Amino acid sequence: MDKPFDTILVANRGEIACRVIRSGRALGYRMVAVYSEADAGALHTGQADRAVCIGPAEARQSYLSIDAILKAAKDSGARAVHPGYGFLSENAGFAQACADAGLVFIGPPASAIAAMGNKAAAKRRMIEAGVPCVPGYQGNDQSDAALLREAGKIGLPLMVKAAAGGGGRGMRLVREPAELAAAITGARSEAENAFGSGELILEKAVIDGRHVEIQVFADSHGNVIHLGERDCSVQRRHQKVIEEAPSPAVDAALRAKMGAAAVAAAKAIGYVGAGTVEFLLDADGSFYFLEMNTRLQVEHPVTEAVTGLDLVALQIRVAAGEALPVRQEDVRLDGHALEARLYAEAPHRNFLPQSGFLARWQPPEGVRVDHGLLEGGQAITPFYDPMIAKIIAHGATREEARRRLILALERSVALGIETNRRFLIDLLAHPEFAAGTATTRFIPAVFGAIVAPQPDDALLAIAAILWFERGAARYGHDPDAAWSSNGQLVSPVLLRFDETTCRCLVMPLGRGRYRVGDTEVHVLQRDPGRLRVAAGGMEQDVAFVFAGDDLHIACGRADVSCRDVTYEPPGQAEAAAERELRAPMNGRIVAVLAAEGERVSRGQRIVVLEAMKMQHEMVARADATVDRLPVKVGDQVATKQLLVSLTPLDAAERP
Repeated sequence: MDKPFDTILVANRGEIACRVIRSGRALGYRMVAVYSEADAGALHTGQADRAVCIGPAEARQSYLSIDAILKAAKDSGARAVHPGYGFLSENAGFAQACADAGLVFIGPPASAIAAMGNKAAAKRRMIEAGVPCVPGYQGNDQSDAALLREAGKIGLPLMVKAAAGGGGRGMRLVREPAELAAAITGARSEAENAFGSGELILEKAVIDGRHVEIQVFADSHGNVIHLGERDCSVQRRHQKVIEEAPSPAVDAALRAKMGAAAVAAAKAIGYVGAGTVEFLLDADGSFYFLEMNTRLQVEHPVTEAVTGLDLVALQIRVAAGEALPVRQEDVRLDGHALEARLYAEAPHRNFLPQSGFLARWQPPEGVRVDHGLLEGGQAITPFYDPMIAKIIAHGATREEARRRLILALERSVALGIETNRRFLIDLLAHPEFAAGTATTRFIPAVFGAIVAPQPDDALLAIAAILWFERGAARYGHDPDAAWSSNGQLVSPVLLRFDETTCRCLVMPLGRGRYRVGDTEVHVLQRDPGRLRVAAGGMEQDVAFVFAGDDLHIACGRADVSCRDVTYEPPGQAEAAAERELRAPMNGRIVAVLAAEGERVSRGQRIVVLEAMKMQHEMVARADATVDRLPVKVGDQVATKQLLVSLTPLDAAERP
């Protein structure tokens, strides 16, 4: 080994930083964490031997700053750098900068990253190597005219994709000719903002295909193997939600063919380390190269579960100059594993990312949970990806793993901010997923109209009781003192759940018993943040937390949040919604599409906000006149900050 090392810096944050630190320490390495000012005190910083602040919250000034990370490595005495995934993990310039600084980069050589960093160049390289590729256009002429012309040759439907980057950004599906020009403009704009390059490629869309990827591993001694496949077909906004290994659609013969193609792709670019070759699998068994991720994948735990291998430990050993300790014929797949990505997002609002304070986090027991969260509460900032945890279940069969994952999600508690927990459970419980037949069309076809979470009668009653008891405690009243000179007391409680308001009548019956409407509730046991209740003939556990003006409740598959608006003037929220557009989260203004004094129509875009790697369009909710527009392009805005003030038009004024 040319460059021995005993200290590794992890150039990342959150759950992947914790994951790398765990394997590094198990191998006897000192581990160094880095953190932005927003991540001070985060879980990964406490798990490392040393931690170095590398700058402000914005990723460009911290986790994406090569200079800051190299300085942290020098100051901490690190001799190797593990990039994790995201941020600089697939930045060839960063890999080269590490090498130039005398640091071991725990990943592929810069040349391999560069070869696969641009989808257009990578596809040309794979075609030369004989790897099957989707028909399309990856040429140098990037004019609108050239793209429109080539699209006509390819035919519809087709995908417009950013040549740089990934994660679903800069990607559009075009089904109709009228959509093409807007798709090119939108994809190019999003790609320029996300990756600094507006270069696009076009590909024939395989609508009902599967997203199947092969995990490859190579060492510096010429050994290249694959560790089987992962099925990542269940996606929203072209981003993975559920992953599994092995794929229900791949048999041993197809696995061997796809594995051989992936190994050929790795050999063609002189690859070293862990990498993933992504393919689109058609219903007839044909498969096509999509891209190669030159890093560890988010979903690597499912491969670890079925192979029994520690992929991070293998990365470190290979970077240290060791040969792979496993040969292709040694690779065995044991059972089945499924992973669910828990996101801070609102599925019923087109999966809008959420930022705020996660007031309570309790991971489930009996399964693997990769996370970087503090149980006592943690801010979920808008500066980084909204994924907050990964929950992984392994079983002897796919069905066993599926059942275990559903149960684990039901027992997970993540309160204070909206998550996709219920949505994940619904996905896993759906007959199409259970049958193993879900393709990339599964979510848009089956979950096209997701409704806001609403409480059933029992959960509504429990929420009303919790608010009632909170009010009683605030004024020193005994909730069981349920009588007055006129008889039994009934207290009205008005609760707002998202856009629905419910009126409840709470009647205490004494000794932890209540009647709310037609529902009787008996509180059997109380612990901090948790109740055991009997309601509707069933006993169940309820987790809850009051955070600010809101109550957040988790019960089985249900998560709901509500606010007590008993004394709020009627119609106040509805009127404000038409007159004001406020930022749904912290972010940066990237477009202002109207001016003060201008008339706008219902649904017209006024401001575009960029946050959590996505662009969010703020539109008028009614025909109106723009009174105030106090933001401009480039402004950083905070959650609930006023972006636009409007005066709705009278019926006579509307066109």
